[in-house]
Amino acid sequence: MRKITVIMMCLLMAISFSVSAEGQKEQKQEAVKLKAYVPTNPTAVPTKSLMLFAENVKARTNEAVDISVYHSGQLGNDREGIESTRIGTIDIMFAGTGGYSTFYDKTKIFDLPFLFDTAQEAYEVVNGPIGEEIFSDMGKFGLVYLSTGDNGMRHISTANTPVHSLEDVKGLKIRVPGINTYVDLWTYWDAVVTPMPITELYMALKTGVVAAQDNAPYHSVASKVYEVQDHYSMINYMWMGLTMVMNNAKWATLSDEHQKIIKEEAIKAAKWSFDEIERDNVTALEAMRARGVTIDLNPDRESFMEGIDAFYSRYAQEAWYDKDLIDTLRNN
Repeated sequence: MRKITVIMMCLLMAISFSVSAEGQKEQKQEAVKLKAYVPTNPTAVPTKSLMLFAENVKARTNEAVDISVYHSGQLGNDREGIESTRIGTIDIMFAGTGGYSTFYDKTKIFDLPFLFDTAQEAYEVVNGPIGEEIFSDMGKFGLVYLSTGDNGMRHISTANTPVHSLEDVKGLKIRVPGINTYVDLWTYWDAVVTPMPITELYMALKTGVVAAQDNAPYHSVASKVYEVQDHYSMINYMWMGLTMVMNNAKWATLSDEHQKIIKEEAIKAAKWSFDEIERDNVTALEAMRARGVTIDLNPDRESFMEGIDAFYSRYAQEAWYDKDLIDTLRNN
């Protein structure tokens, strides 16, 4: 009888252990798997920011939310990635803020010049109540706004003639991104404007197709364009952001706690990108100086800002133009 009892106890323990192990297995299998995408390469700040975000979310949720990061064009360019996130084949996207303007007009506000004096000022605004207001209607397009990181304050570099004031850009052949506001602004300043992808910029500068470009220091060094430029002027005229969004339907499947963690970690990753680019800019300026590039740290920025209200007024009838909001940004 005692032997039977012992055997029965062993069987019950074995069954209990098996059920427990199976339960743990099922619990582990129920971890949320998310796909996040950024088009830049592994060494770029946006990619490193997204990877940091994924690691921190996984750690804070005890691996209950597991985010796989894809990069380097694996899932398409910015536009394709954003569209894939809207339909849900990608869960999280980290892309240039301007890339959302094809369907979300409000982001065009960030393509206006002289909204911010510093990148740090931009961080406080876009990741605070004003930023939440600007992105509040993303749900209509299948997306949830998470945060906005840094893509640099833009300045100008030239091949031959230094730029100190607005007068120096008249007639200057400059490359800018293919964004209407950029083209309009430099045309307004009487420059000769050529929009083109950054992948074509180095050869265009080297061969003299254009003589100048506008970019943050770290962009100018990373793309090697500083090798064919002699002067760099810190006119600080435009800030560019990188916005992280999530598919709305996938977001709705998450618990309140996991939503809270993802939102908090997205904002932390955004802050890291601002800090990292600030560090990279210091290194980039050192690299420029070492190569013999002349750097103007105190150009006549006021001359570029003269008449900027008249430039703004050309967009006053556009649906996205919110004068009160823009005034708040400019006076923040």
